[in-house]
Amino acid sequence: MELRDIEIFLTLAEELHFGRTAERLHVSQARVSQAIKVQERRIGGTLFERTSRAVTLTPLGEQLRDDLRAGYDAIRKGLARASESTRGMAGTVRLGVMGVVGHEIRDVIGRFTAGSPGCDVATREILFSDPFAALRSGELDLILVWRQVREPDLTEGPVLLTEGRLMGVWAGHELAGRGAVSMEDFAGRTVVDPAPPAPGYWTEAMLPRLTPSGQPVPRGPVVTTFHEVLTQVAAGRCVTPMNEHGLHYFSHPGVVWVPIHDAPVTEWALVWRTGDLHPRAQAFVEVAAASGPRVYAAPRDGAAGH
Repeated sequence: MELRDIEIFLTLAEELHFGRTAERLHVSQARVSQAIKVQERRIGGTLFERTSRAVTLTPLGEQLRDDLRAGYDAIRKGLARASESTRGMAGTVRLGVMGVVGHEIRDVIGRFTAGSPGCDVATREILFSDPFAALRSGELDLILVWRQVREPDLTEGPVLLTEGRLMGVWAGHELAGRGAVSMEDFAGRTVVDPAPPAPGYWTEAMLPRLTPSGQPVPRGPVVTTFHEVLTQVAAGRCVTPMNEHGLHYFSHPGVVWVPIHDAPVTEWALVWRTGDLHPRAQAFVEVAAASGPRVYAAPRDGAAGH
């Protein structure tokens, strides 16, 4: 029995209608009838009872359907995996994420792996002090960073997540008891200084040197990781802006998070090497684009860290 004839039989066993089966398989109704007649002659028994009102499976037809279904599904999956491998789809998408942000896109990762059985996603932490190095070296296929990224050799893709921002201050700070603060409250207050080689324009999107009214925001302790940021804030050496998810994920002794009511929205976007996107990474980007950006929502029981 040819694979196409098996497909026709199994589809008719589901639809129990010659016209719908033909339409679903994009063949003529005569082709469906012919395939069933050939199978019945070959087997030597009737697979379907046909009347003017209905089509039903005979006991022999039910037995054949049950016997063929598992094998047919296995063949289709095997062919799909072989096709993906030929196209370079099978394998791992290497995704760089900053801290715990990767946890916030697990729905996108799940949709991608569900739709591409031969693929998985491996996340690796990247630092804000050097966000692009592993991507440029080829160690990563994609990275998820806040936008905008204005690098001539890199392409900024779809936004996966958006969120508000917080100010981190030490316990006992004059702003610690506020319900919210403003971007103007950074005026004259020392913030951390990200170590090179992160581009200045990119870090300033999160750590502006001036408030919206033009008041200077001085830089202080040099840091390379977010844990160093928390240590410096808890020690009373600086304050820091942070994305809203920090309220849920980072409870550090001596650090209090206060919402910034007028901060720009942070947009987390995928970025890759221009003109060098692997087919499976391209497939991930397409799933992400179709999913659209998700607005971060903190858990209801989230509380500021003390």
